[in-house]
Amino acid sequence: MPTTDSKQPTLNASQLIAFLNAINVGELDGIRAKLGLAREACRSLEQDDLAGKLSEAEEALFEADMKTYRKRIETVIARLGHIR
Repeated sequence: MPTTDSKQPTLNASQLIAFLNAINVGELDGIRAKLGLAREACRSLEQDDLAGKLSEAEEALFEADMKTYRKRIETVIARLGHIR
């Protein structure tokens, strides 16, 4: 699992895309933890706006708004595709 610990490198854009695409099932706490890791990876790539979108996705997930959740995740994936 990716970390932002200083001992391990963070994800590049391509790895982050694959990681986000793999977040589709699991317990809510596990998905939220993965979103947190992805958010930190976006910040390390200096993509604060994408980190914000992932925060919005997490909020939508908490509210059981799956349409908004998927839309925010897909937006982040698409924008990451442009920076690789």
